[in-house]
Amino acid sequence: MKILLLHNYYQQAGGEDAVVCSEKELLESRGHSVRLLEANNDGIKGVVGKVRAALGYMYSYASWQRVSAELGQFRPDIVHVHNLFPVLSPSVLYVCSKAGVPVVQTLHNYRRLCAGSFLFRDGSICEKCIGKRIAIPAMAYGCYRGSKAGSLAIVASTAVHNALGTYEHKVRRYIALTEFAKNKFVEGGISAAQLDVKPNFLERDPGVGDGRGNYILYVGRLSSEKGLDVLLRAWKGLGALVPLKIAGEGPLADHCKRASSENPAIEYLGHKSLPEVLTLMGNALALVFPSLWYEGFPRTIVESLAKGTPVIASNLGSMQELIAHRRTGLHFDPYAEGSLEEQVEWMLAHVQEIRCMRLAARAEYELKYSAEKNHTMLMDIYQRAISQ
Repeated sequence: MKILLLHNYYQQAGGEDAVVCSEKELLESRGHSVRLLEANNDGIKGVVGKVRAALGYMYSYASWQRVSAELGQFRPDIVHVHNLFPVLSPSVLYVCSKAGVPVVQTLHNYRRLCAGSFLFRDGSICEKCIGKRIAIPAMAYGCYRGSKAGSLAIVASTAVHNALGTYEHKVRRYIALTEFAKNKFVEGGISAAQLDVKPNFLERDPGVGDGRGNYILYVGRLSSEKGLDVLLRAWKGLGALVPLKIAGEGPLADHCKRASSENPAIEYLGHKSLPEVLTLMGNALALVFPSLWYEGFPRTIVESLAKGTPVIASNLGSMQELIAHRRTGLHFDPYAEGSLEEQVEWMLAHVQEIRCMRLAARAEYELKYSAEKNHTMLMDIYQRAISQ
């Protein structure tokens, strides 16, 4: 099968870039002919840049031309769209339709429902725009990068394409990463009949760890929506009960450095390569994932399951679905004072149960998140799109 992947590398996209690269490798390793056409948002700077990017998202003739040329040269059987925002734009859906090439789109975030894409505002979950034909709250709050003008442009673009039926008629199948996300998209107006659920995966099995490191690990972007304040506050209460290692970069890096200098139980590691992260993960007692928003499908959680490391995760959205409480990890309420501390203390007091969780975590990976399993699911979705 010949597959054209379309992806806009976007600095707020989180792990989407890694997912696209993994998918390309997965398909090529199984004999498919794959091309990746990519764009980026390097030119988006300042207020004017934000507004131009948002306006350009409505329709980009330059992207239309690029994709049209690629379709004519490569002649794919299917186009798999990942992120269109902001450079590629929905214009590429029209050129694919004109060429008669079926389109599948993975919905990595909630951009279709939320100008900010996270369903998160001012430190907490926000669903005010779900189901609205015109997302007036997004314009009022400036949900796109704090810009009211940029938010207006995104809201207008979404409203126009909804009215034109772009998303309904130019995309044959949508891929949601979890059942939770699928339900949110249905609530926001996408037909359930168009939606398939396919999780992210790991292209290579990292092998099982032993969990003998006697520490808990946080890995990820160091930003407010990731729950860093919840995490650091919890370790003030836990004291020296168990060490916390923090690996990652982001706007709250200095905050984490200060916390590590003030609390000997916290160690800030900074950026670590993937092999280093996987080693840290395999040796950890548990991975902690205190995110305050729903998340899409955190690759870190799949990596932790593959290493056989239980995950202590927020009981929100996809995290509540991906982690089974007291089977593959533990849930806590990130908005409830002391909830994370309680779960860490429970874990430390139940050594035998944690050993069982390690086995269950690894089994969950093998059952759901291997490359072979994912390839089978993806081919099934492609065939359904082609035969529609």
